[in-house]
Amino acid sequence: MTHKFWTKQELRQFVKEHNFTSPEQIQTTLKELFKDVLQEALEAELDTQLGYDRYDGKNKQTKNSRNGYTKKTVSSEYGDVEIQVPRDRLGEFNPVVVKKHQTNVTGIEDQIIALYAKGVSTRDIQDHLENLYGVEVSPTLISNVTNKIVPLIKDWQNRPLQSVYAVVFLDAIHFKVKQEGHIVNKAAYMVIGIDLDGNKDVLGIWIGENESAKFWLTVLNELKNRGVQDILITCVDNLTGFSQAIAACYPQTDIQKCIIHQIRNSIRYVSYKDIKKVTADLKPIYKAATEEAAQLELERFEAIWGDKYPLIVRSWQQNWGELATFFHYPPELRKLIYTTNMIESYHRQLRKVTKGKSIFPTDESLLKMLYLATMDVLRKWTGRVQNWGQILLQLTVYFPERVQVR
Repeated sequence: MTHKFWTKQELRQFVKEHNFTSPEQIQTTLKELFKDVLQEALEAELDTQLGYDRYDGKNKQTKNSRNGYTKKTVSSEYGDVEIQVPRDRLGEFNPVVVKKHQTNVTGIEDQIIALYAKGVSTRDIQDHLENLYGVEVSPTLISNVTNKIVPLIKDWQNRPLQSVYAVVFLDAIHFKVKQEGHIVNKAAYMVIGIDLDGNKDVLGIWIGENESAKFWLTVLNELKNRGVQDILITCVDNLTGFSQAIAACYPQTDIQKCIIHQIRNSIRYVSYKDIKKVTADLKPIYKAATEEAAQLELERFEAIWGDKYPLIVRSWQQNWGELATFFHYPPELRKLIYTTNMIESYHRQLRKVTKGKSIFPTDESLLKMLYLATMDVLRKWTGRVQNWGQILLQLTVYFPERVQVR
């Protein structure tokens, strides 16, 4: 149901607007929300049966058409609910979500979207509903029902953002999607922001072609248009051109390239028998107490491995300005920014849901699943970042004109 997809902040705003004073008032409001979702599910069923949407007459390929509504009262977990069951002119419409003569819908209302959100395949959703309720549903119907969340995604993707974020993580995760009869690789561009209160949020999801700095520039411009005026620190992978894209939108922002990505890129050049030794010798570089000490460790690494693996040394030297950013900050902040672990943890949660889908039929089907999985992740992000009070004090020292403590 709609309220399950809200963030904590949106839920608080909703409670504030309604000024609840009793559990009964909450129950009444939830009842209305449930009624709206149930009504939309019935509309989706009739859309499926007729083969065209209400205002899409040009795609009509049937003699049948909509023919008003019939009032019906059904029992639900929220008490009795009055709904308007849509009719068709030829009388062929047999609703599945609320069948003819059915007066009890307890437990059915959120099944399709809940299962879809967990990455359950369309075939398994069909089997589940048939086994549990004796309901037969088509793949088209499942698609139409889940399409009802598309307006929610658009609202979420366009919502205003905070004016300042302390840290923003930018990374992409890749999927295979059908496009014009071919299977192509698509990148889902993800942005996680930590605000000045230490709260984490996913600021948006964008589906594009394979990851590119040019597309990231589009994403950053969209963040700016949604109200993000300043980002103190961005954490990114080693994609070529990424830094220039960030500088074009947020020229004051400090850029931290992910150390873990740098290590992974480094060992691509290393023979298997040397991997453990090379990674062990890289560790003193990023574990050093100061940037000067880290540079000495890099020189030591070059003395040992420079002849055998000159590309590794060259890569660290070329990227040093943005690999070493975290040395400017105290330990609490260093731990937060020197890897993109936060966004990679989020990606792992998404992978759990999408692993059953090797290929997505459309960009929209991918976006729907990623959005629903993201709403699940956001519900678990209830606390502030660890040691945030101390980190915020440090930020006020490093960015005195850009961080105002309220």
